[in-house]
Amino acid sequence: MSHEDGMRVRREVLGDAHVDRAQARTTEFTADFQDLITRYAWGEIWTRPGLDRRTRSCITLTALVARGHLEELAMHVRAARRNGLTIDEIKEVLLQTAIYCGVPAANAAFAVAQRVLAEDPGEDAA
Repeated sequence: MSHEDGMRVRREVLGDAHVDRAQARTTEFTADFQDLITRYAWGEIWTRPGLDRRTRSCITLTALVARGHLEELAMHVRAARRNGLTIDEIKEVLLQTAIYCGVPAANAAFAVAQRVLAEDPGEDAA
């Protein structure tokens, strides 16, 4: 996949505003890394045919909780909504992480997700 394909998927999953901010913060020092994640993560992994984006979002949320990457978790909660996960489905993913990643990790993840979802609950919150 090309950089352009990766950028298209990255924008579809994360949204233009996030990608534009990341691009604006890119420096000569970070440019190669930005290119790497655009080509590899978004252009190679997120475009593979074996899993749909909803499933990839569930996996990504779980991995971020397990590793304690809460800033990335906030970004991917937004991406999960963009990929079609409902608030209840995100809640179920986080409940599952409580068992397999630990209650403290899930507790922190619920706090992040609650903040993110309060900012933009989407259509299924009504």
